[in-house]
Amino acid sequence: MSSARLRTITRDDIDTIHAINQANTPEVGNVTVERLTWLVDQSAIALAAIIDQEVAGFCLVIAPGSSYGSVNYQWFATHYPEAMYLDRVAVDERYWRRGVGNALYDEVEGHIAQRPGSHELALEINVDPPNPRSLAFHDQRGFAEVGRQDTDYGVTVSLRVKVC
Repeated sequence: MSSARLRTITRDDIDTIHAINQANTPEVGNVTVERLTWLVDQSAIALAAIIDQEVAGFCLVIAPGSSYGSVNYQWFATHYPEAMYLDRVAVDERYWRRGVGNALYDEVEGHIAQRPGSHELALEINVDPPNPRSLAFHDQRGFAEVGRQDTDYGVTVSLRVKVC
């Protein structure tokens, strides 16, 4: 169980979540501060996990119908047009194995389960280069592979969906 408190990301969090994001590349995509700020603004769900007054992790979820140009988002927009898209989740290494990821996913999945319409949550996981920790985590949480694709940024991904 996590001791993390969850709240909406604020502008004051941007530098910290950027540092967490960058420390987790290539598992999550490299992004500039400006692009990350844009992603936060585009997100239907933008959560920070707080432990001891510090941001321990974050996640960004984009709703259907966004203008987001990500090749992975576009694949889901075509094949699962009503799904919410988990663009990125990252946890500061100091807080790994403390339930932060599960707390973020529990909150996101709970939100999606309550929304009208589709209860699908979509995401991708790197398989080349491999991300075995993420594959195991998402398997345990019940995400099913619905496809694979080679991206325009040189990574092969497993495309996954879960009904919340």
